[in-house]
Amino acid sequence: QKDMLATQEEINNKEFTGKSSIVTVKMNGKKELLDVKIDIAQIEADDVELLQDMIVVAVNDAINQINKETEAKMGKYTQGLPGMF
Repeated sequence: QKDMLATQEEINNKEFTGKSSIVTVKMNGKKELLDVKIDIAQIEADDVELLQDMIVVAVNDAINQINKETEAKMGKYTQGLPGMF
């Protein structure tokens, strides 16, 4: 259990970068949004909907990375216990 807690803490402290074509986000392993960067040069003045969509894509990309890493690292502790993480 000590190893499991250490592994979870390692994931919580790691930063994950999610990307779409014009947006980059950083999140920690606790799925907290830390930073958003927007490539403003690629956005037309009236293209707010595209920007909103790209933020969603980037955030979901980062969350998927967190989920994959959590499952990969924590799966050995939760075998046979579905839905733990």
